[in-house]
Amino acid sequence: MVLFVCKSPSMKLAIYDNLKRIITQLVTIFNINILPAPTGRPCKIKKIDALTLAVYQHTSTRCTKKSVYDDLKKSLKCSYKTLVVSINDSVVVAKKIIEVIMGLFAKDSHPVKYTDATDLPVCLRKNADKHKVMADFAGFGRSSKGWYFGLKMTMTRDFDGRILGLRFTHPTANDRDIFRDINKNINGILVADAGYVSKKLEQDMNIENKRILLIRPYKTMKRLATFFQLAVYKGRFKIEFDFRVLKLFHGLVTSLPRSVNGYLSNYLHALLSFLVA
Repeated sequence: MVLFVCKSPSMKLAIYDNLKRIITQLVTIFNINILPAPTGRPCKIKKIDALTLAVYQHTSTRCTKKSVYDDLKKSLKCSYKTLVVSINDSVVVAKKIIEVIMGLFAKDSHPVKYTDATDLPVCLRKNADKHKVMADFAGFGRSSKGWYFGLKMTMTRDFDGRILGLRFTHPTANDRDIFRDINKNINGILVADAGYVSKKLEQDMNIENKRILLIRPYKTMKRLATFFQLAVYKGRFKIEFDFRVLKLFHGLVTSLPRSVNGYLSNYLHALLSFLVA
């Protein structure tokens, strides 16, 4: 993970060029189509440049697209609106890259995997009644920090930090159903916290000699755990640390977009920057 503070214009361009090389290599290796549409007006910002600008934003101290525009407007030679539209449209390429990377991670993953969910507020709770952009997708949910208005992101990662599964849902969506869905093709030792306690879930997910589900019991439950299980449970801090890094340093949580596509692009671009930068 590389995070940086941009200072001089030359440094900003150098960082941008380095990120562009990384993105270009990924697009080439994964054979992802970034050709413009055969008809219509030509794009002022190419898809590869738009995606690089998005990753640039999420790996720097730039909290907004406006700050990215101010950094590079001399070389962009386009309006701010064009920049925003181009970055939001590049989310399709970002999604394809993330899917390919997760597929590659799955082939060489650590036997131990962790699944957990985190809150993605789209606005302050007091502004929920006035929020219109994500009104059809967001809702009230409760996390360890209290009530929030937004979405829920569920993620599976292995012990070594490889992301293997992702799902964005309404905060009231059933956690056990999401768990089944994103882990249906993942084998090994799946570890979950007490919020997933369910005898049926354990039975459904267990496959002899291929997959076993370990759910940390509630403190009030009279269930004995082996030293191995206790050691595996302790590794759950890794996925919680990933959530923290994504939110604090990659701008995963935001309330600034003015469209559904803007929110979606923010989430996926933040994840992409976390994976490649």
